[in-house]
Amino acid sequence: MEQLLGAQQLLLPEMTSLLQKRYRILLTIHISSGIGRRALGDIVHLTERETRRESDILRAQGLINVLTGGMVITQEGIDVLTILKDLVHEWSGSTDMEKQLEQTFNLARVIIVPGDTETENTAKSLLGQEAAKQLELFSNEQDIVAVTGGSTIAQIANHLSVHIKPKNLVFVAARGGIGNNAELQANNISASFAKQASGTSRTLYLPDHLSEAAYTAMIKEPVIKEMMDLYDRTNIVIHGIGDAKEMARRRNSSDDELTKIIEAKAVGEAFGYYFNEQGEAVHRIRTVGIQLKQLEHVKHLIAVAGGASKASAILSYLKHAPEQTVLITDEGAAKKIIQLLSNEN
Repeated sequence: MEQLLGAQQLLLPEMTSLLQKRYRILLTIHISSGIGRRALGDIVHLTERETRRESDILRAQGLINVLTGGMVITQEGIDVLTILKDLVHEWSGSTDMEKQLEQTFNLARVIIVPGDTETENTAKSLLGQEAAKQLELFSNEQDIVAVTGGSTIAQIANHLSVHIKPKNLVFVAARGGIGNNAELQANNISASFAKQASGTSRTLYLPDHLSEAAYTAMIKEPVIKEMMDLYDRTNIVIHGIGDAKEMARRRNSSDDELTKIIEAKAVGEAFGYYFNEQGEAVHRIRTVGIQLKQLEHVKHLIAVAGGASKASAILSYLKHAPEQTVLITDEGAAKKIIQLLSNEN
């Protein structure tokens, strides 16, 4: 089969790019059911004429239907996506990038989805789907799952009801609140996860910044001790990776703290720890939440982050990521990370 595909690529080199383009169009229609031609063209970067031509071909083949509310995929179209997924993944170079990142950072697995979350909402949805699938694969009855905040992690909840079988999972907020956007805080996201997966949730209603005196007092409280015990018994952690400066702003960090982060040349953030380009933790905020040392004993870590601009942040975290980490990212970030790695060598 590999020899046949290789011969086809030599004889018809345009076949690869055409197949990838039509696969991407069909995948976008599947994710964005009811999408119009203009919106589709914007996402897959095609002109209006190209979009019309390609969608007409897909409709003629019975892979999509064009309705009043927009284009929708047919069951035959879904079957085609399933059959071609691995082939298109390999032809795009994602399979090789996954292997390179797995070997470079000694990770359990790397999963790369098409696109770039910074420019395509469909890519963020794909990240959510893959994370939901991994959670279903790893989880067992009554497992404790800690989740952090952020828009990417919040996206996962949209796919849990489809991919997760009821297992009485317990979802816990990995930390307190960050900034003013309550919808993207770990408390609300863990509650959303629990609702979609038919589980239960435990929340942590504490500010993300605590003074030394407040921190010392709070960790003695029974409810906090109970949360810390849950962290010690956590089986799975699902977390994002943030840009250091962006996360500092979201936390409403003081000017002094922001200066420390900048002077320490921090580029990435996770779990309240800030990392420089060498992957060293150069700053941390005083907060009640899951700690880096606790990650060493967690059976499965699912890190979800994408976007080319986050490549430096993701790379800084990967340099010390535990070996049980599964990284789920997109093509935009993966290509930039590999470029950064080549510049280091």
